[in-house]
Amino acid sequence: MNITSAEFFRSASAISGLPEENLPEIVFVGRSNVGKSSLLNSLCGKKGLAKTSSTPGKTRLINYFKINGNLFFVDLPGYGYAAVGQGEREGWGKLLSEYIRERDRISLVVLLVDSRHPGMGSDREMMEFLEYYDRPYCIVMTKYDKLSQSEKAKARKAMESCAANAKFIVNYSSFSGDGRSALLAHLDNFTQ
Repeated sequence: MNITSAEFFRSASAISGLPEENLPEIVFVGRSNVGKSSLLNSLCGKKGLAKTSSTPGKTRLINYFKINGNLFFVDLPGYGYAAVGQGEREGWGKLLSEYIRERDRISLVVLLVDSRHPGMGSDREMMEFLEYYDRPYCIVMTKYDKLSQSEKAKARKAMESCAANAKFIVNYSSFSGDGRSALLAHLDNFTQ
C-alpha cells in the first residue's frame, strides 16, 4: 500500500455522526498512551495529521482520516485510562463497543499494544471482544525501539502466545519508522 494522500475527514461523538460513504474502514484501537496518533502520523507520513499529546486519553471522539480518496483510517478513543470520570469512561466504552459491534464497513481492526507490556488484561479483553464479534484484527507492537534485543524477542513471544487469532503481528517504531513498510504491505490486503 502506498499512501499518496491522507486528510482529516470528520470526528463523531455518536454512531449517528459516522460518514455515510461506503468505503472500507481500517480501525486503530488500543489503550490510552499506546501511541495511536503517533503511529497514524508515521504511517501516513504526515506530521500533525492525528493530534498527539503527552496526556493520555486525548482522543475522545471517533476520528476519520480519508486515505488515497478510497479508504478510511479510523482512530478510536483509547481504553484503560483511569484519570477521567467514571461517566465519561463509560461513555467512551459504549461508543467504542457500539461502533465495533455495528459498523459493517470495518475491514480490519489494528490493535496497538505497547511492546513493553505485551498481553495486558485490557488488551486481552479487547482481543476477546473482537473475536466474539468476528472482527478480523492484527497486532501492532508499538514503542519497539525502546526494548533491548532480548526484550524484543521475549515481548514478541509473549504476544504470539496470547494473540493466536491475529491476522498478523508487526513490530513498530513511530520514532524510527521501523515496521512501516511491513504494516503497509499487510494493510493493502484489507483495502477493498
